[in-house]
Amino acid sequence: MKWKKLGRVFCPDRNFPWMLTHASVPVVQHVSGDDYKIYFSCRDSQNRSHAGWVYINLLNPCKILDMSSSPILKPGELGTFDDSGVMPTWLVRSNQYFYMYYIGWNLGVTVPFRNSVGLALSTDGINYKRYAPGPILDRTSAEPHFCASCCVIPDENIWKMWYLSCTKWVISDGNPQHYYHIKYAESTDGINWNRNGQVAIDFSGSNEYAISRPTVIRDSNLWRIWYSYRGSAYKIGYAESENGITWHRMDDKSGIHSSSSGWDSEMIEYPLVFDHNGQRFMAYNGNEYGKTGFGIAVLE
Repeated sequence: MKWKKLGRVFCPDRNFPWMLTHASVPVVQHVSGDDYKIYFSCRDSQNRSHAGWVYINLLNPCKILDMSSSPILKPGELGTFDDSGVMPTWLVRSNQYFYMYYIGWNLGVTVPFRNSVGLALSTDGINYKRYAPGPILDRTSAEPHFCASCCVIPDENIWKMWYLSCTKWVISDGNPQHYYHIKYAESTDGINWNRNGQVAIDFSGSNEYAISRPTVIRDSNLWRIWYSYRGSAYKIGYAESENGITWHRMDDKSGIHSSSSGWDSEMIEYPLVFDHNGQRFMAYNGNEYGKTGFGIAVLE
């Protein structure tokens, strides 16, 4: 694989009080023709994440045609799992609903934060409402730390999810550091999930401590997954599978890397891969976890 970068699409510049900085974890929604709405999370003056969007045409993806003037999702009520921020991570259309899976943020004391996965629903793909005030995926007796970014695919009679699962916190240089990788879960309705601890993408060595934002595509009998992985800085990895559960990491074949200079020169992460008119595209973030915005690449 080799990806051709088409450029940076969007980076907030204090557009609104709720959209001061960042455009993290892009999520795409096909509208019509070559038009797409791309959701992302941005931050306010209190560093809380809100969900917004921009409207583009893939024939000229770096030109913004429209932009949300108000957030489609705001931080939740005081004390709830998402009172410190919301971050869209995946969008599925099934039957009459759009399912927007999002990361809820809570700030911590002994550790900096705790994440869970929430769900918002829409009948028109424009207005989203929380499915419930609490998360649909949270820490459990077997997974006691946190869970976050996910990819969800309805497949025949079963819904499949690949999600970030934190395995531990450790003190490193006097500060808590998280370790998380990608696990697999199943559901019959996209809301209630069965987890048995199945690891999909595991750490490759002791220098790796963060694997996040999976994006899965099925090509006939071959499953493909892209994700972020980090030692010193985030990179985009790639793996293949025959069943979508057991994966073979092939990070050297991801075909996309940090640039020599510019907005994605220090790191590259949070990929979202999607197909349109016989071409395969990737939306992704660059430096500082989305502070420099997001771009789009096309598979050559």
